[in-house]
Amino acid sequence: MQLQFTPEEEAFRQELRTYFTTEIPQEIRERCEAGALNYPDDIVTTTRALNKGGYAVPHWPVEWGGQDWTPIQHHIWREEMSLNFVPDLLPFNAGMVGPVIAQFASQELKEKFLPATANLDIWWCQGFSEPEAGSDLASLKTRAVRDGDHYVINGQKTWTTLGQYADWIFCLARTDPDAKKQAGISFFLFPMDTPGVELRPIQLIDGSYEVNEVFFQDVRVPAENLVGEENLGWTIAKFLLGNERSGIARVGWTKTKVAKAKRLAAATKTPNGTLLDDPAVAGRIAALENELLALEVTQLRVVAGSADGKPNPASSLLKLHGTQLQQAATELLADIAGPDSLPVSAVDSAEEGDVADILSPEWAQLTVPAYLNYRKVTIYGGSSEVQRQIIDKAVLGL
Repeated sequence: MQLQFTPEEEAFRQELRTYFTTEIPQEIRERCEAGALNYPDDIVTTTRALNKGGYAVPHWPVEWGGQDWTPIQHHIWREEMSLNFVPDLLPFNAGMVGPVIAQFASQELKEKFLPATANLDIWWCQGFSEPEAGSDLASLKTRAVRDGDHYVINGQKTWTTLGQYADWIFCLARTDPDAKKQAGISFFLFPMDTPGVELRPIQLIDGSYEVNEVFFQDVRVPAENLVGEENLGWTIAKFLLGNERSGIARVGWTKTKVAKAKRLAAATKTPNGTLLDDPAVAGRIAALENELLALEVTQLRVVAGSADGKPNPASSLLKLHGTQLQQAATELLADIAGPDSLPVSAVDSAEEGDVADILSPEWAQLTVPAYLNYRKVTIYGGSSEVQRQIIDKAVLGL
């Protein structure tokens, strides 16, 4: 077990910090801190700058741009990304389809897709969930039927995040309707502009259009775009989902939100001083800081215990509690914003010149949409209920 960083690891941290703060444009990092990134441009610019320095896909095989880092170095990389407000890499590229192609695809597909995927020359989206196949993904109904040197795909996907920017989709489809659920699924790659693909946006509770429905009607996909063997897509999907959950605790990200909450509370005046002088607010901040410290120590123990390359089932603890703390931090910021977090209906009736006095700070207006958006984090990547089941069986042995 390792709970302290070596001098070499601290030097590695400084190397990353220097690169992130000099090579990623300051205006992008400021927008990231404010929660106001420009999509897709800020993500593309960031990814290409990171890829240039070898920091975009360090967990990939070395031959495809990865780094021969230790688990501790990977932990430091994730934390420094968050602490320096470097926008998250597009997970569908870096954490999902990239590792899948590197592990399961033909050499031809690797050469075609991996360099472009690492550099975000291709923006991928995920075609997994369906209206009746979310948590029970193996119940998916989208069909793929072989027709000569193509597969013909029909069906529907939903909750396709950022699909409006996507060039390509990686998609699970049923190729053997008579097999048991998991046994008849295959994994396909195809462009979003393929005839028969229709995308419809879904408005979320925070008002954004982050996710989409995708419909497939007689979509013809070349057979060479099948990843792995036919009907072995479930094995690939499990591999992908394992990669999706890595780093999902986002301790560094939550640290920045709690620090921001503390700073804003200290700057918010009340009749008795500031919000930070209120025992209830100060107590919430202190409790979050203590829980983050405990989670960080646990994360270091899990990372150190995974140094042999084997997955540690205790990572479910990190996902479970890490996402809860993310939600607690966004809730705290919304509470600090108070009435300023709400839309200003009085602007329409304000006299000319008075609007600036009525509008609340931008950070405050963003707190409630962020709070609402982060309800999702305890669901995706394996819901909290699923994580508790893993902990019961694999950690506690119940």
